Amino acid sequence: MTCGGVKILFENELGVTDFHLPNKSCILYVSECDIIAGNGYKRKLVRYRNASSSFQQLVLVENTRLSEQYFSAVQKFVVFDLGLTLLPVSGQTEASQLITQMVHVESRENPFRRRSASPLLDPLVLALVQQVPGVGRVKALALLQHFPSIQQLCNAAPAELEPIVGQAAAQQIHSFFHKATAAGT
Repeated sequence: MTCGGVKILFENELGVTDFHLPNKSCILYVSECDIIAGNGYKRKLVRYRNASSSFQQLVLVENTRLSEQYFSAVQKFVVFDLGLTLLPVSGQTEASQLITQMVHVESRENPFRRRSASPLLDPLVLALVQQVPGVGRVKALALLQHFPSIQQLCNAAPAELEPIVGQAAAQQIHSFFHKATAAGT
């Protein structure tokens, strides 16, 4: 059965695993009821870990007010004893959102890595460009997004700078970078 582009298999087709994802991951879901009911979930976790699978094995565990007192023991068992990856969730809604995001993310980039528009948007480079007279944070960001290197920014003609920062600031920036060059020659 397919639902919104996600292929859904019924429970008897999955074996120990609750979810198989297209990115070569599989998920076992440990609910609040499983945790509170006793240690029966541990046997299922061991079978899950022992299942010969080329998939990355993830364990979603409900960490709620009722299961909170047992969570550290579950976490120790899953991570330290079994060597599996544990992701705590507050319930089925959060789990379904997480699984949906995992399914729909096609890129192999790390979603937690900060991406910047330009490699020059380093805080120190930004602070340096803000030292130029007439350039505040907004103009510095605009300049660094437009010019791929500090050298290109320094060598830019007023006509290249003007569409980005305006005529007055363009003249100030150009004079600032060329004042030192003129004095040295």
